[in-house]
Amino acid sequence: MARPTADEWRNMTDRKILLFGMSGLGKTYVSNMLRGSGGWFHYSIDYRIGTRYMGDHIVDNFKREAMRNPFLRDLLRSDSIYIASNITFENLAPLSTYLGKPGNPDLGGLPFDEYMRRQEQHRAAEIAALLDTPQFIERAADIYGYGSFICDSGGSICEVVDPNNPSDPVLTALSDATLMVWIRGTQEHTAELVRRFDRAPKPMYYEPDFLLAKWSQYLAEKGVSEAEVDPDDFVRWTYAQAMEHRQPRYAAMAENWGVTIDASDVTRIRDAEGFIELVAQSLETD
Repeated sequence: MARPTADEWRNMTDRKILLFGMSGLGKTYVSNMLRGSGGWFHYSIDYRIGTRYMGDHIVDNFKREAMRNPFLRDLLRSDSIYIASNITFENLAPLSTYLGKPGNPDLGGLPFDEYMRRQEQHRAAEIAALLDTPQFIERAADIYGYGSFICDSGGSICEVVDPNNPSDPVLTALSDATLMVWIRGTQEHTAELVRRFDRAPKPMYYEPDFLLAKWSQYLAEKGVSEAEVDPDDFVRWTYAQAMEHRQPRYAAMAENWGVTIDASDVTRIRDAEGFIELVAQSLETD
């Protein structure tokens, strides 16, 4: 969409927004708040990935695990039981569990080649889900009558686009359809996210060149083979570096394709009107 002035934004009745930034800084909080206020359609990129584009991969993985159990194997083969993923906006665990972590299989790790295969599946799925955004804007209006639209993108959006390429196909499609808004965190926010991650390390998607470099560096620094890697230790070790890697990419996305609001301001928002005004203030200053 053409970038509006602050006053044009305030006076709009049908707004189209895409939120991006690090996970844990308020994208889903804002999206749920807007959806709850009425009149806003909420499109979650991670949910779309986990249902439309990786749903079969996730369920097939469940079935492989079930086939290792003789009791469940016989029931599956006779179509006596049904296995499905219960992924929701609030619970994306089936997707992250499928992505997995590389390392020692006795500690739940995946062989690195398989891990990279699943990473590539996620990359293709994320690009496809992002490119579905304009289609969902049309569907939201045509089927449900929603004029306003909020796209809650995943934290890894910056890993599947080139924010410095003015012809990037994904960013072009998204910026044509929405106002892209970066929720910017501080160093203190990042430190808190690292502390949270350290308590409960989760699988996530990384840009391939970054991931391959970190894998090689980890093996060399720790002096271990691939099969000896503690999966949780690797993802903990990588996470803070991944956040540092992503920050300038987010910043370039905001500078070249959108606007910026601060995470500290987002925490003070209590309703849709507060969010609309916060974006208007950004349009006045960016």
